[in-house]
Amino acid sequence: MSKKTILITGASSGMGYAATKLFAQQGWTVYAGARRVEKIPTGTGIHPVVLDVTDDTSRKAFVRAAKAETTIDVLLNNAGYGEYGPLEEVDSEKSHKQVETNLFGAAELTKLVLPSMRRQQSGRIVNISSIGGDVYSALGGWYHVTKHALNVWSDVLDTEIQQFGLRSVVVEPGGTQSSWSEIAMGSINKNVSANTPYQALIDGTLSMINRVGSQSSATSEELAKVFYRAATDDRPKLRYYFSIGDRMMAHFARVHPNLFHRTVMSMVKRATK
Repeated sequence: MSKKTILITGASSGMGYAATKLFAQQGWTVYAGARRVEKIPTGTGIHPVVLDVTDDTSRKAFVRAAKAETTIDVLLNNAGYGEYGPLEEVDSEKSHKQVETNLFGAAELTKLVLPSMRRQQSGRIVNISSIGGDVYSALGGWYHVTKHALNVWSDVLDTEIQQFGLRSVVVEPGGTQSSWSEIAMGSINKNVSANTPYQALIDGTLSMINRVGSQSSATSEELAKVFYRAATDDRPKLRYYFSIGDRMMAHFARVHPNLFHRTVMSMVKRATK
């Protein structure tokens, strides 16, 4: 059996870092992309590549580096971040960057690998979304928009590429023990005006997150194992979750939108008391 190759974006930290190590340990050739290439793990089978998913030249160079030596079996679209703040006050440039990174970066990279996957009649696109693609909360509007869009984009893509022997699937992590939440929450105060009318909501939300944040979190290593399943299952599913709780929360938001919205509003009221 020939050695398989995967391209992983956002490989310098958190889930992408852990996934890079896991796939390499399992004998895969890994082309690991990130802007901070010096932070990508090193080891047998790992090829660090400088990558900015919002830059066309950078995306093409990343894919070209892998194509030069091997076929591409899996693209793992992991790069992403959370731009948090009240929708009224988040600067349009930042909201555009959020969409460019979390959605269009994945879409454009996928366009680059599909022709070779189609020729070899095998390949898989694994899109790292979030249960935030189904659930939502105050102050996370643009992040939730990008993850919901990524879910729908992946599902539509799957309907189009199955005829060629290819698949597109989604992983929806819930809480994670990484710097992601800290960075996302840290963006809130950078995205508000000096006399914001949302200060009570911001203070209450941050306080609530600090109280419950450590109660239900998966490690990056645990989530990397879910990524591996999504990339290697013989009969892939459209959605992969870390826990039953994550699956149930996403299901609840989809099936009972009015009840879920009332739940969110209850949290907002508690936060602003």
